[in-house]
Amino acid sequence: MGLLLLLTYSLLSCYLQAGGVVTAQPQILFTIRDITLSIEPSNDVTRDTNVTLRCQAMVSSSGEEALSREYTIFKDGKTVYTKTSSSSEDLVYPLPQARVSNSGKYKCKINIEGKQLTSSAQKLIVTGLSRPLLHLNNGVVSEGEELTAKCTAPGETGSIFFYFYEDSTEILERQVSSNQAEAKLRLSKVGIHKIHCDYTVLVTPDSFKSEGSNTITVSVKELSITPVLEIFPQYKIYEGDQLTISCSITNFRYKPENIQLFLSQGTKLLSIGESKVNHSMVALAKDPGEFECGLEMGTLVKAATKTVSVTELFSVPTLTMSPAEVFQKDDMTLTCRSESYASERLSKEDLTYTLDPPESPLTPKGTGVFSGRALLYDFNYTCVARAKGIVKHSKTMTVRPKVSVSIPKILVVGRAVLHQSFKILCQSDIGSLPINYTLLKDYAEVSTISIKLPFQQALFTVTITHPAEISKFMCEAKNRKHKEAPLSKKLNATVIVPLTHPTLTVIPDVAEISEGDHLFLICGVDGTPPVTFNWYRVGNPQSLHSTTSNMNHSNYQVPFLSKEHADKYYCEAVNYANNVVRSDLVIIEVRMALWKKVLIGGFCLLAGAVLVVVLVLCFKSKRGKREAASELSVKPSSPKSDDSLTVTLTHDTEVFNADTDAAPLYNGTEGGVANGARDSAASLPVDISNRSSYSIPATV
Repeated sequence: MGLLLLLTYSLLSCYLQAGGVVTAQPQILFTIRDITLSIEPSNDVTRDTNVTLRCQAMVSSSGEEALSREYTIFKDGKTVYTKTSSSSEDLVYPLPQARVSNSGKYKCKINIEGKQLTSSAQKLIVTGLSRPLLHLNNGVVSEGEELTAKCTAPGETGSIFFYFYEDSTEILERQVSSNQAEAKLRLSKVGIHKIHCDYTVLVTPDSFKSEGSNTITVSVKELSITPVLEIFPQYKIYEGDQLTISCSITNFRYKPENIQLFLSQGTKLLSIGESKVNHSMVALAKDPGEFECGLEMGTLVKAATKTVSVTELFSVPTLTMSPAEVFQKDDMTLTCRSESYASERLSKEDLTYTLDPPESPLTPKGTGVFSGRALLYDFNYTCVARAKGIVKHSKTMTVRPKVSVSIPKILVVGRAVLHQSFKILCQSDIGSLPINYTLLKDYAEVSTISIKLPFQQALFTVTITHPAEISKFMCEAKNRKHKEAPLSKKLNATVIVPLTHPTLTVIPDVAEISEGDHLFLICGVDGTPPVTFNWYRVGNPQSLHSTTSNMNHSNYQVPFLSKEHADKYYCEAVNYANNVVRSDLVIIEVRMALWKKVLIGGFCLLAGAVLVVVLVLCFKSKRGKREAASELSVKPSSPKSDDSLTVTLTHDTEVFNADTDAAPLYNGTEGGVANGARDSAASLPVDISNRSSYSIPATV
């Protein structure tokens, strides 16, 4: 342990003695406040002005040490100058003797330790271009000889276009990156020519054009060599004549290998040679009449031309057809004729005519006349006229035999509705256009339509007032004159009769509808089925039931009626005539069911019987009370002991005459008896009945 401490102490002592203590360098803080670019002496200068671009940056820092600054100058977005400096002085970028090519937008950028700032753009405009200088290697040249021209723009830089002119006409253009351009010129013709040049400096997106250069006069001398063109015969040349054409050179003083001759007729090259070219041919009026003898010697090109007029031996034949329109298998005639011919060279009989192709179905009927029947298909005919070896063809005629129209068909488009307009279509399966379709009614013409295009249709608009009228219509089709037009069959179509007289029938009878019944609402109409029926309940726009029937009536069933079904009902009907008809309202009243009536009657009878029993029992109860009251004690007003009489009545004592068979009735007063009581009193003994007073004690 002591050894380790000693070693550590020794190392630290050596490190401190060697100055090993590191002192941290303070960091410099800075900010780039602004940067500006200025152009001196001005943004607009003339050529040869010494221009200076000054880039001035405002930088604030915390220390005295200089910062490393990197400056960049841009022109039109491209870097043109870069410099790194530790000085705080402005960056100066000189443009000595400014040129138009120096024009553009400039910017300046500063970069310090990654922090950047760019100035706003400044536009420099330099005006004025130097006058170009033209130099030619020769002032006199021969035909075809090249001339070397050099155009210089003194002191100019940049992308430059040079233009060369011959007698004020631009003949050549060159683009270079230097201030001069050289070109080889070949002047157009013999004589005196004035040559000059100018240039344009391209500074995107602008361009600046210079003034014209000095003008140099050049003399072009003609060479003695000349091409010669000769044609025999020279006059009165007719078709079929033999032409001899010669192309040669005059003043021949050059080696043949340097010369080339070309003999041509129009665009057709006839022959090629060196010193002389000959060519023979038969003259034809249809061929171009211009011949050329051309000479080429190096860059020199010369030509001699002549025009030959060839008289037609006979004109090109024409082919005509009669009649102008022909139908399949009809008779037809083709006539071939040449309208003119050279009578001094040719007789009429010398001309012969044939049809091409030879397998033509037509046969000759005379000179240039061919007859036969038209084919069932298209056929091309060409007339060929011949005389003295000359053959001429007419234009090809295509005979397209027309097809006779077939018996037309007649039908209704859509539906025929009574009292409403509808369309009738007439059409034939085959037949060449144009076709005239005529609609007839009872064989009387109604209307005619001419069909000229394949997509057209013969549609007639009609209206009928009775269903039977539909069968009176027929159609006639015609596409050729002087021929009977075929008739169609009579129109056979269903006529839709609009619906009328809607009715709503109720089964059972309205007066007999009761709860639990099955109700049938039968809707009927007059008109053409199929008919779509709808049943409605007043106040509910939703259909209760909808059905389509092929009959004029249909029904809607409501099973097991209840009081809730009582309401107003109606029906609507519609067919293909699209007229909706509505029936009158039907009021449905649902009466009480029979079994309910019987049940209520039974309850009433039962209640009546119960009431009668109750009344009888009540009556008997009251009668018992009256009988009990009849046992009363009757006493005199001044009774004596010996005259006293006691009458005792019991329930078993009959106090009325049994023969009267009358029951005693209670009169409602105590001790009183009506009718029977009086009879009972009469039956009593006289001595008792004559007593003035009595009492009947009653014991119950």
